[in-house]
Amino acid sequence: MVTTEESGSRARTRQAILQAAIEVLSRNPAASLAEIATAAGVGRTTLHRYFAERSDLLAGVVAEGVTRLNRATRRARLDSGSGAEALHRLCAEYFELGDLLSLIFADPQLVADPAWATEVCDDDFHGVVARGHADGSIDPALPSTWLQSVLWAQLYAGWSYLAEHDVSRHEVLGLVTRTVAGAVALRR
Repeated sequence: MVTTEESGSRARTRQAILQAAIEVLSRNPAASLAEIATAAGVGRTTLHRYFAERSDLLAGVVAEGVTRLNRATRRARLDSGSGAEALHRLCAEYFELGDLLSLIFADPQLVADPAWATEVCDDDFHGVVARGHADGSIDPALPSTWLQSVLWAQLYAGWSYLAEHDVSRHEVLGLVTRTVAGAVALRR
């Protein structure tokens, strides 16, 4: 019989391994499982009990990434305010995912996983843009697929800028959201 405490401990260990994998792989996509185990504060045998192969760990990272992106999408309250306001909140929430975004940018093969295409906020994003087109807060000449690329490009630019310059996360988030807001605004 498994107790709640054991289940909680097991869940915390699994989460520590996934967090370490996201952090380590975001800096070095070729990092070894031993490096990830060390960063998680567990031995390799413990890591292998949770993730038998590297591919299992990467699948776990993809699932965790989808979960985190979906949580960020919910926190952005995409159904509130104008389309541009919702997009601004989504940009801010995604920016806070830091190491996960860095990993996505460092290893784009991860987003080739079908889970990204089916479970991350594409429909919600397209709905926000459609609402922005209708309420006049997003330029209707800009298709949602284009704006989705713009958002991801700006998030990448923001995290790259943060890594290369002596600036605060808050300052960079301001630059990213201001750039996205200017990019989507209706031209008069």
